[in-house]
Amino acid sequence: MDWGSDLWDQYDVIDKHTQSGLDLVERYIKFVKERTEIEQSYAKQLRSLTKKYTKRGSKDEFSNHASFQEILNELNDYAGQRELIAENMITGICVELTKYLQELKQERKTHLSDVKKAQQNLEASFKHLESTKKRFAKEWAEAEKATQQAEKTENDLNATRLDVEKAKHNAHARTHTAEECRSDYAAQLQKYNKEQNFFYYTEIPQIFNQLQDMDERRIRRLAEGYCQFSDIEKNVLPIISKCLEGISTAGGKTNEKQDSMLFIEQHKSGFERPSDVEFEDYSQGIKPATSDSSLNPPKVRAKLWPFSKKHKLPAAEDFSHLPPEQRKKRLQGKIDDINKDLQKAQDQSDALEKMKGVYEQNPQMGDPSSLEPQITETAQNIGRLRGELAKYEVKALTCAHISSGVAADPTQNIYTEFDDEFDDIETPIGQCTALYTFEGNSEGTISITEGELLSIMEEDKGDGWMRVLRASGEEGYIPSSYVKLTP
Repeated sequence: MDWGSDLWDQYDVIDKHTQSGLDLVERYIKFVKERTEIEQSYAKQLRSLTKKYTKRGSKDEFSNHASFQEILNELNDYAGQRELIAENMITGICVELTKYLQELKQERKTHLSDVKKAQQNLEASFKHLESTKKRFAKEWAEAEKATQQAEKTENDLNATRLDVEKAKHNAHARTHTAEECRSDYAAQLQKYNKEQNFFYYTEIPQIFNQLQDMDERRIRRLAEGYCQFSDIEKNVLPIISKCLEGISTAGGKTNEKQDSMLFIEQHKSGFERPSDVEFEDYSQGIKPATSDSSLNPPKVRAKLWPFSKKHKLPAAEDFSHLPPEQRKKRLQGKIDDINKDLQKAQDQSDALEKMKGVYEQNPQMGDPSSLEPQITETAQNIGRLRGELAKYEVKALTCAHISSGVAADPTQNIYTEFDDEFDDIETPIGQCTALYTFEGNSEGTISITEGELLSIMEEDKGDGWMRVLRASGEEGYIPSSYVKLTP
């Protein structure tokens, strides 16, 4: 069964049916577009939500805080997958179907135009047939009339022979014309029947079958679009599942005992609890005042209440505002950070020296002198970092000594009394004289003048820099090649 054989006379129905099919494709495209707008809006709201609750700054050490940040990260990735769904639906369904719909519209227009053109040709042929038929009828009637007139003239006794011959000749001419019209009509009728047969049995069925094929292709392509609507989301489901599993995993990482211990480690002061209050016996009477009373006033116990509000001390560079335990941890963390920076600077220095060596061996690759500013800057940076490292190592050692060997009295600020000891700990290991003037513009370096006598606090460790102390008390790094040792 096909449209050409069974629906040969249903042009209007086919026209309406194919148009409704194209309308369905267009409706589906609009539906998918609105779905993508919902997905994009949902993803945007999720991203705004995660941005609102994401904590900026340092990484949280508490497991319950860190887990919440991981959940926000996973939710942000989940929003990205929703955006991917919307993008794939736009490109894979809307764009492709829109392009295909335009092709179908043009194809349908062409087929319907062919049907109308065939109908117009058949109607024109039928009109010509009707015209030929009317002419034949007219001419045959005129021929019969002329024949009857000729017979009447021949039977008329008053008619002359000339009149009879004229009437016969007219009748013969009319009959001949009628015969020609009859032949034309027969030929035109045969031609029209042939065209009509071709129209109904060949041309129209062929066009209708082409419309049927077009409609079936539209249905198949639309079915693929329906499946894509599901497949696009299925393709990202594994990643969405991983995001959801990541959220569950983040929840499982929360450890209440670990958080409690971490809180203790971060905030324990290391102080001893207050001792018992001594009994002061006033029943012995008031002792007479002596001259010593002004020299030795009675001890007044400081008010210590652990839950009272404490004024927060301003943060110091060496963390002297913190209790001993916390100060020791912060100093060690600072030392670790400086060691990392020092290692990076040393690696950079080694790389520059190697590059300089390559340039010296292969001048065509580059100018070795062009690396000197970078080498000097890196060396100065290394010197500065070593100075900072030594300073913080001494402070950490002092802090460790305080926290382990001294019983702290909470009424005194015992952990700030060693802040100024760093300058007195190290002693010079030698003397040197400046050969040239050096301008110490980088952090960690100092300026010296030619002929100045300097105290050596740290020898050159192979990087071309040494730490010295000026007579003014200023201390810092200078190039080793700028001085000579004083015996």
